[in-house]
Amino acid sequence: MDQAFSWLLTGAMAFVGSHLLMSHPWRAGLLARLGEKGFMGLYSMVSFATLGWTIAAFRSVGPGGAPLWDGTGEALWIIASLLSLIGITLLLGSLHGNPAMPQVPGEKIAAARASGVFAVTRHPMMWGIALWALAHVLVAPAPRVIVLMVAMGALALIGARLQDGKKALLLGAAWESWSGQTSYWPRLAGLGRISPLLWGIGIVVWLGATFGHVHANHVLAGVWRWVL
Repeated sequence: MDQAFSWLLTGAMAFVGSHLLMSHPWRAGLLARLGEKGFMGLYSMVSFATLGWTIAAFRSVGPGGAPLWDGTGEALWIIASLLSLIGITLLLGSLHGNPAMPQVPGEKIAAARASGVFAVTRHPMMWGIALWALAHVLVAPAPRVIVLMVAMGALALIGARLQDGKKALLLGAAWESWSGQTSYWPRLAGLGRISPLLWGIGIVVWLGATFGHVHANHVLAGVWRWVL
């Protein structure tokens, strides 16, 4: 293992580890010592520093390294394209209407009904990120891509699971009512409960993002792989 790749691994572990530690086991102690503003300042500083470290190391590794499998097959690209479209749609849908946010009163959480992307999973943003990461790994299985995308996906999904535990303690019966209607793991049947409007917005954003991918990375992605 060369030094650049070791630096990438270390940066990725620092990025994921610092997020999880500061969001969960260290959060209460840091808040008590630093206050809300001080904690958010430290959290932001560490987050940006470790992310910058990881990105710089990713670039320093370069595109070399033998891929773990052949990611050029049409079937893999179709699967990856669908995963990225679903991921973007889940992420967009998560930006509005989450009934289990910290500022929402417990009685409203207890009375909420899962709909839209929340019928798929109670963590649509986190699963959107994870699906996006998985799509990249499928078609670009170079070692540096796998390290970066596994870090992003692991942070999203482990963080989501830890959020469940924290909310269960804070919200009690209200959380039981909400979580009983939803699932940590995505439910494919729930995709049919996403509105046509959100699917349309998701498709437009997905088309734009994959078109930008062509120009930024010189790799044909999404539908552009077949039409350009």
